[in-house]
Amino acid sequence: MLVQVKYCEEKKYVKLNEVEGHFNFGQFSEKVIERFCLPPDVQLTFKDATGTEVDAEIFSDLLGQGNVVLTVFSNDEFSDCSRSSASDLSFSSSGSTIIMDEVPRKKLRIEDLRSMSAKQLIEDVLRSKSGGEEVLQEYQTTETLTDATRRQMVNILVAHMIDNHGHLPTKAVREDYAKGIVMLFPSLRDPYSNKGYEHFYDAASNTGYISWRLKTVQRKIRRRYAMSPNTSTDISPRGPNFQRTVNVERQLDGSACQEAISLLNHTTDKSLIFQKMRETFHYRQKLVNDPGRSDNILSTFPRFLDTKGLVSLVRCLEWLKT
Repeated sequence: MLVQVKYCEEKKYVKLNEVEGHFNFGQFSEKVIERFCLPPDVQLTFKDATGTEVDAEIFSDLLGQGNVVLTVFSNDEFSDCSRSSASDLSFSSSGSTIIMDEVPRKKLRIEDLRSMSAKQLIEDVLRSKSGGEEVLQEYQTTETLTDATRRQMVNILVAHMIDNHGHLPTKAVREDYAKGIVMLFPSLRDPYSNKGYEHFYDAASNTGYISWRLKTVQRKIRRRYAMSPNTSTDISPRGPNFQRTVNVERQLDGSACQEAISLLNHTTDKSLIFQKMRETFHYRQKLVNDPGRSDNILSTFPRFLDTKGLVSLVRCLEWLKT
């Protein structure tokens, strides 16, 4: 009688003789070992198509039913065939993972390359422009930058940006410069913001040191082109007709004031918030006394809403003014 036997992924027929209406299970096992070239001392287990184990007791009766297909399992099979299957499965799973993760990984690689490129750009500009080496040297010595040096750096970089991308550089260009700054100077990164460089440029609100410097340059250009030869060069800023004078401490104006306001919108350092609020006191007084802009005081200085003690500071400054 021919019995179809399957071992791993291989199928073979095993010829077995019937003796007095009985099939010998031990003889069948020996022939299976011989047909599939298995070790002589291997331990075999047989199962039918339903996965039910077949032993010597029912073997002969089962074969007597005809059309039997037996699957062979051995103790070596679990270390060989199963390991092979597991390897194939692992490879397949790994392949799927590679396919699924290929796009995001590629995107991450591109982002890393952009970041490194932006960092190199900032360093190259500072090394090649007047005043840039001073910025690099100060950071190397102190691991930070003073406000004055930071403004100097922004001015250098914005000038380079305008030279290469015009007076209206794209958001992507501005963001690359901002990203490059915090990559080159890690201590300037804002740990409390989403990307860490929004205080240099925030694409969502179009604010930050870079934006304020660009606006200052653009405003100067518009003024220069708007003036005729007979126009007086005495240009007064908009606001109330009277000027309040308060000798509290150094007051910021122009682009430095706008940079301070931008910093206030991003920093959570309480001591820095109080310092910048004192330095922008004159600007805030002009804003309060301008009927057209006084309603914007809380949107311009939102720290009034979430920083304890600021109201007391303002009252103190008002008292010094009188």
